[in-house]
Amino acid sequence: MCLWKTLIWYQQVHLLFKSKYYMKQEASYRTLAYNQSVSVGVISRTFEALGSQVKAESLVLSLCSSPVFLWPNKGGHATGGEISPNRPYDQESSSKKSAKKDKKNPTTGIINLTLMTEVTEPGIFSAPTLLRGSKKHHLLQTTLPMDCVVSVLSSESISVVCGTLVGALCSQLGDMEKVALRHMKGTALLIPQPFHFLLPAPVGLVTVVYPAGVPDSQLETRRKELHSLFELPDNRPYLRRANALHFPDEPYKDGYLRNPHVHLTHPALENGKPYLVQGVYSYHHYMQDRVDDNGWGCAYRSLQTICSWFQQQGYVERAVPSHKEIQQALVEVGDKQGSFLGSRQWIGSIEVAAVLDQLLGVTSKIMFVSQGSELASKGRELANHFLSEGTPIMIGGGVLAHTILGVAWSEITGQIRYLILDPHYTGAEDLQVITDKGWCGWKGPEFWDQNAYYNLCLPQRPKTI
Repeated sequence: MCLWKTLIWYQQVHLLFKSKYYMKQEASYRTLAYNQSVSVGVISRTFEALGSQVKAESLVLSLCSSPVFLWPNKGGHATGGEISPNRPYDQESSSKKSAKKDKKNPTTGIINLTLMTEVTEPGIFSAPTLLRGSKKHHLLQTTLPMDCVVSVLSSESISVVCGTLVGALCSQLGDMEKVALRHMKGTALLIPQPFHFLLPAPVGLVTVVYPAGVPDSQLETRRKELHSLFELPDNRPYLRRANALHFPDEPYKDGYLRNPHVHLTHPALENGKPYLVQGVYSYHHYMQDRVDDNGWGCAYRSLQTICSWFQQQGYVERAVPSHKEIQQALVEVGDKQGSFLGSRQWIGSIEVAAVLDQLLGVTSKIMFVSQGSELASKGRELANHFLSEGTPIMIGGGVLAHTILGVAWSEITGQIRYLILDPHYTGAEDLQVITDKGWCGWKGPEFWDQNAYYNLCLPQRPKTI
C-alpha cells in the first residue's frame, strides 16, 4: 500500500502526480551455491516481478476521502461518482475540501491517492499446494520505497494520466535495480531511494535514485555525471539530498518555519527591483529550543538562521549549532576565554564569521558601516551579494542584531528597502503573526539607528558540487 499525491502548480497548467509505494519482496537461494552472480540474478528477477505487479490489471488507485477507484492498467477503468476514463483529471476530481483550499490558493492543491491491489479475481480457485524442503537458503528481505512524480497537462484524461504514472513507476524500478546492484557488497543490499529535484530552467523537475546509507560526500562522482547530463554548473550542489524538492503537503518535522518572506508582497519602488535570498532557510528566534535567550541571543539566532541555509542547500550535513556549540567554537578559535562558556554574553558579526568558518568551513566578507545612515547607500553592494551568493546576511549594531534576507533597490533613484527577519520575536511559530506584525517584513532606511556603528557579515557560498 502506498500514498499517492497530486500536486497542481504552474498556474494549474500541469498536474504533478506523486506516489510512494512500499513493496516487500523476499529473495532466497541456496547458501552453499551462493556467489555474486547468483545474488545479482535473484535480485534482477525480484525487480522484474515487482514490475509485473505494477503493470498488472489488479493494480488499483483509490482517491482518499472519496468513493473513487481507478484501475490504471484496464484502460483507465474507474468507478465512483461521474468519473470516467476519458474525463480530464483536474481539481473537479478532488474532494470538496480540496476544492475549498484551491479557491483560497489556486496555484496549490493536493490530491491524495492510495495504491492497492485486488487480491481476488472472478473465477474458480483451487486449494493451495504446500511444499516443504529441507535445503538451506539465504533470505534477503527489504522494503523498497518508490516515489514517482510525473507532469501532465490538466486537460489530459484519467486514462492518459494513469498510463503515464504507471510508466514512470516501471522506469523508476529500473533505476532502482541499477543502483541496488551497483552498490551491492556480498549479501548486503543498500536500499535505493528516489529524490526529486527542481532544477533551473529548462531542465525542470527530475528524479534521482541514491543508495541509502551512502553519504553525499561519497556520491560526488555520480553527481558530476548528472551535472554533465543536465548541463548544470559544477560550483553548486543542486543534486545533494538536502536540495530535494519539498512538497507543500509534507510538513517539516523540526517545527521551524521555512522562508516566511515568500508570503510578503514586494515594495513598489520606481524602477526598483527586489534582490532576495536564494534557497531555503529556517526562522530562528528568541525562546526556541527551550533556551531563554531573550535580551542577549539575537546574534546567536541570526547565526542559526544562516547555518540552516547552508544545511538546507546541501553545503554541510551537520545540524544547526546550539548556543553552547557556538560558544565552544569561539573558545576553540581563541576568540573567547573559557569563562565565556555558559554565559549570556552577546556576540557580533565578527564572531558570527568566526563560527561559520570554524564549524561549517564557510568564509565571510565583513562590511563596515560607520553610522546607520550610510546603509541607504549600500544598495548596489547588497544587491550584488544576493545575486551572486544569495545567502542571508547578519547585521549587528548598537545592542541589536538582525538578519537581512534581501533588498529592493532602484539603481536610478537610489531608493531602498530591506527585507528583515527579526530574531527578537518570542512567540509561537505563527506565520500570520510573524508577517502581519513585521517580524519578517520590509523596512525603510529609518529602521536603522542613524548614528550607530554597524558590521555586516556576508557569508560566501563554497564552490562545490
